[in-house]
Amino acid sequence: MKSIRTKKLTSLQKYEVLNLWNNEYPEKLFHGSISDFETWLESLENPSYILLIDNNRSIKGWYVDFDRDNEKWFVIILDSKIQGKGLGRIILNLAKENKPVLNGWVIDHDKDRKKNGAVYKSPLQFYLKNNFQIISGERFELGKISAVKITWKK
Repeated sequence: MKSIRTKKLTSLQKYEVLNLWNNEYPEKLFHGSISDFETWLESLENPSYILLIDNNRSIKGWYVDFDRDNEKWFVIILDSKIQGKGLGRIILNLAKENKPVLNGWVIDHDKDRKKNGAVYKSPLQFYLKNNFQIISGERFELGKISAVKITWKK
């Protein structure tokens, strides 16, 4: 696996990331089309990406950080086949190299299902092991998602 940093995704990369998103995140967060996903990507202010590429040049991990409300926010997705092998930590450490603070919303329960019917396992413990803290009292509650805010500071 190798990592690539970029400020812009190619069309092929967008399709691969969309498939990763739709396969690994809860079905409630499904993007129905590439245009829906591109609209979401275009809404991100000052995005910066890290892609985790396998030997077949397929994207197995995706990270983006962006500006929102005067804070640096991030999203990360790993193919479930490579989770638990330290690759998520590698991506986070690459992201932390040049960022003083990272914020994210993390689903903190195992009640959601992925597109394939499998349970979406909360990654909260992963973030806590990687020096993120839960921001007490800050939750994102929407029909699609229930998540807690986490933050990491250098």
